Amino acid sequence: MLSDRSRPVIEATLPVVAEHVGEIAQRFYAHLFGAHPELFDGVFNRGNQATGEQQVALAGSVAVFASTLVQTPEQLPERLLSRIAHKHASLGITPAQYDVVHEHLFWAIADVLGDAVTPEVAAAWDEVYWLMAYALINQERGLYSARGVRPETVWREWEVAEKVQETPEVVTFRVRRVDDRLVKTSLPGQYVTVQVPMPDGVRQPRQYSLTRADDGEHRQFSVKRVRGDGRPDGEVSNHLCDRVGVGDRLTMSLPFGDVVLDDSGRPVVFASAGIGVTPMAGMLSHLTAAGSHLPITLLHADVDEESFALREQVLGDVRRLSGARIHVWYERGATGTLPVDGVHAGVMDLDAVDLPEDAVYYLCGPLPFMRAVRSALVDRGVSPRDVQYEVFGPDLWQADFQAEPSPDAVHATAG
Repeated sequence: MLSDRSRPVIEATLPVVAEHVGEIAQRFYAHLFGAHPELFDGVFNRGNQATGEQQVALAGSVAVFASTLVQTPEQLPERLLSRIAHKHASLGITPAQYDVVHEHLFWAIADVLGDAVTPEVAAAWDEVYWLMAYALINQERGLYSARGVRPETVWREWEVAEKVQETPEVVTFRVRRVDDRLVKTSLPGQYVTVQVPMPDGVRQPRQYSLTRADDGEHRQFSVKRVRGDGRPDGEVSNHLCDRVGVGDRLTMSLPFGDVVLDDSGRPVVFASAGIGVTPMAGMLSHLTAAGSHLPITLLHADVDEESFALREQVLGDVRRLSGARIHVWYERGATGTLPVDGVHAGVMDLDAVDLPEDAVYYLCGPLPFMRAVRSALVDRGVSPRDVQYEVFGPDLWQADFQAEPSPDAVHATAG
């Protein structure tokens, strides 16, 4: 909790900081990388820096955390913190790096707000920073400890055993371990960070959902080629799709991620769009391996059947699950050859399907898609607590705290 001394200062200055937090984030990152360019090597995604998404996510996260301290001091935004901690752990972030961030973030605050940052204001926001930092450090310490690793040992080498062209834009990699250390089993829905050396020698990290249950020797993930459409193409996705083949080695983290399959025995509904099917495929694979008899509904939207990545694997798992059914929506019309329970034209419409009572929901896809599906579910009486979502890249939904209540603030992610 905030101290009695700092609370009124934060309450008074939060609107001003919130108004300028985007500019503060931009100045912070520029100053940080000016002093520590090595942080681009294996830690920061320079693609997200170039698009500005990381700056927006940082600004939103800090503002959401500070707002929560003021509005609901008895309850921290645990889902926000958990999501960040898992991402940090997958990158091997250390406690010492929070000191580096503190130095450059407070330089940026003073640079943007100038004389408004009195010693009293600086001390209050310093308290906010360390409350958030220590909450994350403690969670990350727990994640490392649970896996028996240190930040520098979350990585290991894997060899590409199989490379499958799923669609013209999506490639699946099946990798096998190359040493005798036991593979720490992933939870259904988790991701790994893949650390890829670029042609300029800089290692760039990217997170990819695991798309099949572990077998003790192998892991599987799928990569969608990122086309810039006027902006630079995705450097890691294109490198993996074009240049990495069978026999090559990849450096990957242990599995992390807080959006994992509920084990309460309730019905499950997956709603995905495009490459958002990847964590759903991983969870379906786990359910199949466990011989689940739960009622399971998969709802998937795509451009057309040929664009539906992992469709054969997903359909095969649905067939093997006695309580599972699948509905698909195709933008280019209700056509296709897959033996599914329903093929629909256009965008996903939940009114076209019967949804089970007391289900837990998992969403993944573009942010507008997830917002629309979540809103439709809440309108149908589904508790926001029963809806989890996975975002690829910086969580801009959390960051958009000014436009609408963040899903964390209203418990849109279960927990």
